[in-house]
Amino acid sequence: MEDISKEVHQAFEVIKNGGIILYPTDTVWGIGCDATNEEAVQKIYALKKRAETKSMIVLVNNDRLLYNVFKDIPSVAFDILDCAEKPTTLVLDAPRNVAKNLIAEDNSLGIRIVNTPFVYKLVERMKRPLVSTSANISGEPTPTQFSEISKEIINGVDYVVNFDREKISKKSSTVIKLTNDSQVKILRK
Repeated sequence: MEDISKEVHQAFEVIKNGGIILYPTDTVWGIGCDATNEEAVQKIYALKKRAETKSMIVLVNNDRLLYNVFKDIPSVAFDILDCAEKPTTLVLDAPRNVAKNLIAEDNSLGIRIVNTPFVYKLVERMKRPLVSTSANISGEPTPTQFSEISKEIINGVDYVVNFDREKISKKSSTVIKLTNDSQVKILRK
């Protein structure tokens, strides 16, 4: 049996020191780092060969961290999350307490509350949001399992989590943009 506590500890040590990790999320495998560390975020953009104008999302494990990133959250956000049948990322306005290079040009940021054991425990240990972006070079297909992740990505991170490597995921999260003036737009079903 894989030891979650050991993997959380290893990943935390790398992240704490400004590193980036490859890890299983509640959807697909992701590349992540401390969402408050601008240099670590830059490492992910460079690895993915992704323009900084294409923002990434962050993962949190509870409402407290959600409110740490967003002061004003439309009440409909919680209705959507309560009704969601699959992982749902909300794009909200006016994020704070995160690296500036994570925030989109329109001053928004995608965020998802996760409860899968590994990510939940890692975020709990970090006490801050975790960056999440698919484990691929920008423009290439999103891998549905660990074995599909390119060597360039695997060799480009500071730590590869040894957990859920056999898991196959065909699902990305639903992405819904909610503006502070109550507009709702589904960006990905």
